[in-house]
Amino acid sequence: MKKSILITLILALFFSVNSVNSQVKNTEENINAVKRQINKTIGNWHKAAAAANFENYFDLMTKDAVFIGTDATENWTLPKFKKFSKPYFDSGKAWSFSSLERNVYVHENIMVAWFDELLDTQMGICRGSGVLMKEDGIWKIHHYVLSIAIPNENVDEITAMKKEFDNKLISKLKKN
Repeated sequence: MKKSILITLILALFFSVNSVNSQVKNTEENINAVKRQINKTIGNWHKAAAAANFENYFDLMTKDAVFIGTDATENWTLPKFKKFSKPYFDSGKAWSFSSLERNVYVHENIMVAWFDELLDTQMGICRGSGVLMKEDGIWKIHHYVLSIAIPNENVDEITAMKKEFDNKLISKLKKN
């Protein structure tokens, strides 16, 4: 009797350890699959802009998405960003960003993810970063920030170039 209880306990322990290991493997597989889906979404989003496909581009964003552009005044809600962007898309010349490098991070709930990427753009190398949300089974851009990458050795020069603009904006923002 004691022997059968001991064997049962050992088998239960063996199967529970194997079950935990398979869950970890499945989780890693699931996260990698999610990352592939996210990379495809971001890639399709960039392709839609390059093709000046307004509908496809904005369909890949959540209804309450935010786009933060390179100018300090560019903090767009989705309706404002659509209005700003429409003339570019209508002219057939939106923007063309291709990813040089991308890092994707997935929250444990597999409903939220964030990323950063280096981009080849008409402005040279830029950095994009953002948050994606899964809505109705589809990954969509929820928040995106585009920054022009400035080499450290050029920061003083760029800072001097934008000093007047920055001082005016700082003064305006402090009044609000």
